[in-house]
Amino acid sequence: MRVIIVGATALGMDLAEVLIKNNCEVIFIVREEKLAKDLSESLDCTVINAEGTRPDILEKAEIDKADAIVACTSHDQDNILVGVIAKGYKVPEIIIMTEDVQFMTVAKKLGFHHVVNPPQATAAIVYHTLRGIDTIELSTMMRGDVRFISVFAPLKFAGMKLSGIALPKRSAFIGVYRDDLFMAYTEDPEIKEGDEVLIVSRLDEVNGIYEMFRPVEEEEKKEQPSQ
Repeated sequence: MRVIIVGATALGMDLAEVLIKNNCEVIFIVREEKLAKDLSESLDCTVINAEGTRPDILEKAEIDKADAIVACTSHDQDNILVGVIAKGYKVPEIIIMTEDVQFMTVAKKLGFHHVVNPPQATAAIVYHTLRGIDTIELSTMMRGDVRFISVFAPLKFAGMKLSGIALPKRSAFIGVYRDDLFMAYTEDPEIKEGDEVLIVSRLDEVNGIYEMFRPVEEEEKKEQPSQ
């Protein structure tokens, strides 16, 4: 696997080490000159000292050959920009880190399916621990090819009951978030445009679900012949 990591944050550096140990080809784009020099000496990977939001730098990293790109700089806007550029190169897996929950929502609405928000995840774990609640982390539940995903409801589903949306046979709804309000599938809520819908699915059905929830305007763009 060929992975480009943009941003030498703690997540970026830890991820680079894990990927290298698992025999992945890593291209690490680091803006800080001294840190880039240190990492090039300590990590068995290609380190590029440059601004990772620049298309010419991503081309130098051969983004067109990447299996995945992880945007984990300390600036959420930069991470989203890297993701947008990566979309243009049709990188198969685009993972974006955000520190601000608002940017996490923005990234998801832009169509990015893999958005990581470490502060939110960590805060939730600590809070539940302090309350003496033993919560199950999703990462421990993703065994085999089972996946938990969230998608935003497009206008075409507005006004429909959740039960009225036909998912693939081996997938099921968990519930719906409307802002901070959670409605379980058993409540069979009526969908509003922009609702965040939570689904459990098998891996081979995930892409089909993303296509189902693609906004109409994106579908029309996809169907238009290229000039």
